[in-house]
Amino acid sequence: MQRIGVAAAVSFLGGVIQVAMFVLQLGSATFLLTEPVISAMTTGAATHVVTSQVKYLLGMKIPYISGPLTFFYIYAYVFENIKSVRLEALLLSLLSITVLVLVKELNEQFKRKIKVVLPVDLVLIIASSFACYCTSMEKTYGLEVVGHIPKGIPPPRAPPMHVLSAVITEAFGVALVGYVASLALAQGSAKKFKYSVDDNQELLAHGLSNVIPSFFFCIPSAAAMGRTAVLYSTRAKTQVACLISCIFVLLVIYAIGPLLYWLPMCVLASIIVVGLKGMLIQFRDLKKYWNVDKIDWGIWVSTYVFTICFAANVGLLFGVVCTIAIMIARFPRAKTLSIKNIKEMEFKVKTEVDGETLKQVKIVSINNPLVFLNVKKFHTDLINIIQKENASNLLLDDISKCEQNTLLSPLSNGNCSEEASQPCQNEKCSLILDCSGLTFFDYSGVSMLVEVYMDCKNQSVDVSLAHCTASLIKAMKYHGNLDSEKPIFFESVSAAISNIHSNKNLSKLSDHSEV
Repeated sequence: MQRIGVAAAVSFLGGVIQVAMFVLQLGSATFLLTEPVISAMTTGAATHVVTSQVKYLLGMKIPYISGPLTFFYIYAYVFENIKSVRLEALLLSLLSITVLVLVKELNEQFKRKIKVVLPVDLVLIIASSFACYCTSMEKTYGLEVVGHIPKGIPPPRAPPMHVLSAVITEAFGVALVGYVASLALAQGSAKKFKYSVDDNQELLAHGLSNVIPSFFFCIPSAAAMGRTAVLYSTRAKTQVACLISCIFVLLVIYAIGPLLYWLPMCVLASIIVVGLKGMLIQFRDLKKYWNVDKIDWGIWVSTYVFTICFAANVGLLFGVVCTIAIMIARFPRAKTLSIKNIKEMEFKVKTEVDGETLKQVKIVSINNPLVFLNVKKFHTDLINIIQKENASNLLLDDISKCEQNTLLSPLSNGNCSEEASQPCQNEKCSLILDCSGLTFFDYSGVSMLVEVYMDCKNQSVDVSLAHCTASLIKAMKYHGNLDSEKPIFFESVSAAISNIHSNKNLSKLSDHSEV
């Protein structure tokens, strides 16, 4: 009970810290948490969790070890005492992991053909508990089982406040790491399903989710990649899915919990390890970081090393500081270019192609490096420029809706998002991004450019990029599924407009042939 009380105190203080961060509106500082840093930190945290389950997977006793380099000390102890491994626990762990991975992969492969996904975790828990009960594995083979689970929820009472000063470091780590890991999953979901996330609101939600349950002696909570993946596979879209999950959890607490007495700890550890698969396979991100930006690759590796050597919060802090230091060093080398006036650029190319084509084209010049620090600003500026041009066009010419091309518009909630509005019925709209001022970029910048391209493509808006460096072209081709049927990279803005003009003529010729 003393250990549970300490965990509840960490949950309470971590929640208070998150609520305080919400009051101070520190959610806006999350732009410092780049994708490589979050990926490396969550992978390192998952590695720590796997390490904590090694003693159950191998069925051996490991003394409590804490402090820096704990990760290495634990595995050093395991290899020094390898003879004390219980073969029965090891075999059962390997069998459980194999079954879980195999069935989950089959569920993923055939999820479109089968209506009900097999809950292999639940089946394995029931089967292993029943087998352990029937064969008395606890006494026969010395397997460690979960043991007695109290029924119901304890009455609410305050967590032990006298230990708060002793756990403030752990509480900060829980608050930061839990929030960052949850925010990474939330932003991934938002990107996948085209909605926006309020970073400050997430802080308030997670803070209250830790403060209130701490009075029922609950441990700190955060989003889980495994559960998120399950929700994806079941096509859940609202919080009703979470409400149903809560009902089942209450059912387990009040009715089924005591029946789990015979569940082998090695099977439970196997379920936890397989549940972390989504985080562990982030090692595959190293290849794309190497191909897109080698500095991001170095940040990922160093953040991961600091995370496993010390702790997740230390790795996170190192990753953020390292990223800021590198950006401060890189920005002074950026060239300063004058902002090109869109109307002047249109006037220059009017002599080469007819003015009707230009009415279908928007030309936007990128005049700064595109990195994690300014991708959101780039997002917003691009929307504002196009909306401003569209507004002036609407005032000058109200003859035909098809001549008033709105390429991009924000979502109705006003947050930064990029979606093309309904294109003209008779003519395709086009957007040209002049990348002559884009002197360098990182993974976040490439991701934003690819996102712009894909969003416009989905809305039948042609996107062309002019004055791109060879490294930018290579990074974008590697990162995203760009259209290989028609060119999108051009040596100059004039070449891009000429290509749009020729495509327009071909389209008219095709329409005439069909008639």
